[in-house]
Amino acid sequence: MKAYLMLAGAVTLAGLSTAALAQRDPAYAAARSAGQVGEQPDGYLGVVGGGSAELRALVSNINIQRKAAYTQKAQASGATVEQLAFTSGCNLIAQTQPGEKYKAPDGSWQTRGAGAPQRDSRCV
Repeated sequence: MKAYLMLAGAVTLAGLSTAALAQRDPAYAAARSAGQVGEQPDGYLGVVGGGSAELRALVSNINIQRKAAYTQKAQASGATVEQLAFTSGCNLIAQTQPGEKYKAPDGSWQTRGAGAPQRDSRCV
């Protein structure tokens, strides 16, 4: 359990630093508030619908940064990149604000309401 808590802490730091970097980009902030992008359970940002080539490139760049952060934290913690990404996805979906998009466990895009978002049952 202690290792899991350390992993969750490392993921939180990785997710926050990556999210903080992305939020500095006005194009990301605009796409997020417009519901064009959303958080996914796998820890990566997704494009809601088709999206323009520019939007897909922005999401790809953010996801490359996230994977690099997950990889670095995985090497330091002994966890896998997938474990870190999943735990981060749980945290990032929980941190969405009302009106923002996220992918539910059934794979559908949902808009966060006032209540808690739907998350994978393995999220703690």
